[in-house]
Amino acid sequence: MREFRILSPTAILGYGFPLASFQAGLAKKPHLIAVDAGSTDPGPYYLGEGVSFTDRQAVKRDLALMLKAGIQNKIPVIVGSAGGSGADSHLAWCRAIVDEIARDEQLSFTMAVIHAEFKPETVLEALREGRIRPLDPAPPLNEDLVTSSSRIVGQMGVEAFVRALADHPDVILAGRSYDPAVFAALPIRLGFDPGLALHLGKILECAAICATPGSGSDAMFGTLYEDHFLVEPLNPDRACTPLSVAAHTLYEKSNPSLLPGPGGRLNLNEARFEAVSDRIVRVSGSRFEPSARYTVKLEGARPIGYRTVSIAGVRDPFMIRAIDSVIAGVRARVADNFADLAGRYRLLFHVYGRDGVMGPLEPAPGLDGAHELGLLIEATADTQAQADTICGFARSTMLHFGYPGRRATAGNLAFPYSPSDLHAGRAYVFSLYHLLEVDDPAGPFACEWVRCGEGQPCV
Repeated sequence: MREFRILSPTAILGYGFPLASFQAGLAKKPHLIAVDAGSTDPGPYYLGEGVSFTDRQAVKRDLALMLKAGIQNKIPVIVGSAGGSGADSHLAWCRAIVDEIARDEQLSFTMAVIHAEFKPETVLEALREGRIRPLDPAPPLNEDLVTSSSRIVGQMGVEAFVRALADHPDVILAGRSYDPAVFAALPIRLGFDPGLALHLGKILECAAICATPGSGSDAMFGTLYEDHFLVEPLNPDRACTPLSVAAHTLYEKSNPSLLPGPGGRLNLNEARFEAVSDRIVRVSGSRFEPSARYTVKLEGARPIGYRTVSIAGVRDPFMIRAIDSVIAGVRARVADNFADLAGRYRLLFHVYGRDGVMGPLEPAPGLDGAHELGLLIEATADTQAQADTICGFARSTMLHFGYPGRRATAGNLAFPYSPSDLHAGRAYVFSLYHLLEVDDPAGPFACEWVRCGEGQPCV
């Protein structure tokens, strides 16, 4: 029976992995080494600002091990969502790291670089042609949201990778990508079942998170067959069970049985999870259902000003009981003192110990038994100076605000840092979370070919 073996070193490039786990994976002679390098989980700042949320040295460490093993053993290496968010600046950042590694290690290889950033004019044209629709809960797209976005990327599916793989590159470095695509593209090109390949990719993109105990910083191995696949952790301290793998299959899904993606959806209604051993799980029954029209998910981020934050603790039981009235009073004082800035700033109070994590979604928001609270005061405004002003005034007002039962006139708040107000810099929100209809799934994603080696820059 044909099989295709995949080594997934880590959940996100730069999160690290034990060398012993990686070497155990290499001993199984994989046909592919692949890794997802990005996510929207860290929020819109990294896409908007064009910077990585992973550390450069950590990324270089992981990537150097992968590239050396891949080139020396003639195993293709595929990286998706390079630099975290996968725009051109992120792709260039990761490409420079590849360049350094090639020189440091004296590696020679060919590399396909696949771009995922969209020009605003391209998005505007599609919007006017009625080819863009929102993904819930995003609002309908308008031209202002497009033109105000700092960067817009499209999430490429397997087709852009399949196109590049036709010319047999040693390495593929891709911009924003559908997470499973980096694992599924090569086996799909070789004729393996798309449903099984994508389901395996969905599991491998988070590496050993599907094991028990789970970890995003450890390696996972997948073996794809004609009618099923196997997953196993490469660290002997971890094990896959039917429950752990099935539970991870539900990860990041609004529907437990259906997982939409570029060009269709993964149907898991008939998926089966069976133990092969005390560490290996067999999965079968996954099906891919093509959609009538191929769509690409667009992600964009736009700036909304600048942010300043102040972190403080509250220990006084009287203030804890009065916290809502204190916050309301501070808001009123800020609004009165800076009436000229009305509508041009946003002031938030996050109350940790009550509802600081989930906010209005907190199912048990009471203060029963709370003996201390953590406060995060956040001000966002058009300029950093304005944000500083609003945050600083709110902090100082709350520090000496009166409330029933107050004893300590020296101050109500405990500050862990000096200075107490911290610049968070430019603030962003997601501006696009929409689907774009395309005729050619690989068409929007330009592919650039470069040669690395002989101690020269990749060109």
